[in-house]
Amino acid sequence: MTPRAPRLQLHFTPAYSSWINQVERWFAELERRCLDVFCSLDDLKASLEDWIEVWNDQARPFKWTKTADQILDRICRYCDRISKPGH
Repeated sequence: MTPRAPRLQLHFTPAYSSWINQVERWFAELERRCLDVFCSLDDLKASLEDWIEVWNDQARPFKWTKTADQILDRICRYCDRISKPGH
């Protein structure tokens, strides 16, 4: 804990931590399925709480549909494409 922020604790985790990937995946789903333009914070909060409740009621494990080789191949093609001149 730091003297300036006694309630703040920093936890360092490696960037390759597998649970971080799951958290990122959950936020991607949240953004894709829930977030839209809201006129008030109350509307946003209500939408988030409703979506989280539905998500928890329908919870199931995430299943990868591609092999590691397919994912790595796609990443390599993407990196190759964005590293070319003009991008």
